[in-house]
Amino acid sequence: MENIIGITDFSAKELDIYARLTEAQLLNKDCPQDGLFIAESPKVVLRALDAGFEPVSILAEEGHICGESRESTATREVMERCPEIPVYTAPFEVLTQLTGYHLTRGLLCAMRRRPLPQVQDVCKGTRCVAVLENVMNPTNVGAVIRSAAALNMDAVLLTPGCSNPLYRRAIRVSMGTVFQIPWTFMSEEETGGWPKEGMRYLKSLGFSIASMALHDESVDIDDGRLRNEEKLAVILGTEGDGLMDETIKASDYTIKIPMAHGVDSLNVAAASAVAFWELGRAER
Repeated sequence: MENIIGITDFSAKELDIYARLTEAQLLNKDCPQDGLFIAESPKVVLRALDAGFEPVSILAEEGHICGESRESTATREVMERCPEIPVYTAPFEVLTQLTGYHLTRGLLCAMRRRPLPQVQDVCKGTRCVAVLENVMNPTNVGAVIRSAAALNMDAVLLTPGCSNPLYRRAIRVSMGTVFQIPWTFMSEEETGGWPKEGMRYLKSLGFSIASMALHDESVDIDDGRLRNEEKLAVILGTEGDGLMDETIKASDYTIKIPMAHGVDSLNVAAASAVAFWELGRAER
């Protein structure tokens, strides 16, 4: 194949996008139309392609181009879907200098970002959405999105203080579900400042709001009133600080997961899975 280009030197400029550009440089906030992200593993790349994202280049281990393993077969499937873009290949010893490369199952793909949809468009026709407030850890963002996609949430909204779901680690942890469930950021231009104006905007879209927080007035997550709401936005906060007081005060419900053995809380990713399972039961 003419588009396969061998790389033998880790300092080669073709590897810059994979090895030396930071997440901020890939995001390219000043020129978002030129923003990129890195998808890892054939399965994740295929999910991104299915969602219509445009590939720019591929980086694959030499042994996965012509081998007979499951990874090789999947790599060739990606290449067949992207016949016009360069495919850079390198020996394993070169690629292992890339941070986290051993987790990628032999393939990385640089892809173009797309303009984010508006909140009102993402929320159209939804019943239950997750809202992340200032969740800055990309691992947690990816894990929450994976749970949301699997457990009957219709969409995910993020406040401006959240980590970007297309950061490499978030994509990896989500196993590509960031390409399968609608999500967007709650921009100040559309929804106003968070939390006061942003929550008012959600209510204008018809949502009742439930904040997950340990609070004197919290109700258990299996409270029947929650499942009877026509539209529900569930807000989860960052670990440690939790949700802002203003967020809790402006909510229609404050909810908690009953705990045993004196445990007071769960990691936000684990809590999201429990919450989405329970609150999504109305959809099952």
